[in-house]
Amino acid sequence: MRLTDVVDVLDARRVPVKASERAARGGRVPYYGATGQAGSIDSAIFDEPLVLLGEDGVPFFDPYKPKAYLVDGPAWVNNHAHVLRARAPVDRRFLKHYLDWFDYRGYANGTTRLKLTQSAMKRMPVLLPEPAEQRQIVEILEDHLSRLDAAADYASAARRRLRAMQKATLLELIPDRANYPSEWRTATVAEAGKVELGRQRHPDWHTGPNMQPYLRVANVFEDRIDTADVKEMHWDGDAFERFRLHPGDVLLNEGQTPDLLGRPALYRGEPPNVAFTNSLIRFKASPDVLPEFALLVFRRHMHAGRFTRESRITTNIAHLSAARLKPIEFPIPSLEAQTAIVQDASTRLADIARLEGTISSQTARAHNLRRAVLAAAFSGKLTGRRSDDEVVEELAGALA
Repeated sequence: MRLTDVVDVLDARRVPVKASERAARGGRVPYYGATGQAGSIDSAIFDEPLVLLGEDGVPFFDPYKPKAYLVDGPAWVNNHAHVLRARAPVDRRFLKHYLDWFDYRGYANGTTRLKLTQSAMKRMPVLLPEPAEQRQIVEILEDHLSRLDAAADYASAARRRLRAMQKATLLELIPDRANYPSEWRTATVAEAGKVELGRQRHPDWHTGPNMQPYLRVANVFEDRIDTADVKEMHWDGDAFERFRLHPGDVLLNEGQTPDLLGRPALYRGEPPNVAFTNSLIRFKASPDVLPEFALLVFRRHMHAGRFTRESRITTNIAHLSAARLKPIEFPIPSLEAQTAIVQDASTRLADIARLEGTISSQTARAHNLRRAVLAAAFSGKLTGRRSDDEVVEELAGALA
């Protein structure tokens, strides 16, 4: 059967309202959008148990993310979510989980923003067992999912603690300027090395006879350069040589969200023969500064919000120009002291990274288990007996 055989589609009653108008009207009635509550308003257009299925702005092709959610009571819904009323004897909880599990390939379409049109949604097939079996499946399914949710919450809390440990480690090894050891020399970034902005991109350079790779902000993460998507452009004359990266160069994000502004990584030679654009700032350490130590200083400044204090913010993006970076304080201990600090940091941060890797592995396994539980539920393999765990483990292994 089709989705329209088991629900009433109430999309015609949706009304989008601008945030400014909602703010002027006030009110406490939930205002819902594609993935959940997007604000509040002063009156309701629905007041019944409903299933909301995202129309756009939803991760339809991510099997681990929800696409539908339940609402009860007074509500206002905008035009980014389909409004579905489950017909008796459909258990709307069963329908919600089914819509989360459904494979939307061939139904949701779009290049930059996926959209599930009403006509495509109405064509979606639905597997619907008898009411008693629906309720049984929901009870078993939600028992499994609640345990996975608890595990996910624990993993998120552990990850937050590790990030706090990382920040504390960096701030301990390289303290605030007021607490620099007396034997450290207080300099500025400009005095500690050479600061350069990368080459500006231009449509005329999208093609040409001398196409060469470059790194941009999307490639530079904290202490990591991602080479999965390296772009190319044409470089004329000696431009490529002027902006070519060399091992030991530190790259910083020029534009980022305020908390990640100045996110730095050390270029260690991979990928080879690559330049950089003006979404990045290059720092070339002077002879009395180790590049690895400079990286620690910049990581410390990022976590301490030091770069944000020097930034200018446009919309939600903060910018750290080369001119604003240069006068920021930069401690310079002896080379021997720098070496010791780098070694200490390497050991302590590596321990934290290993724990983060373990959490990431367990999180990935939990994602596979969640998908496997849903697959078992909608293929009739969940029975409520001990053998369910074996079925889920088998399906999770197949999904890994």
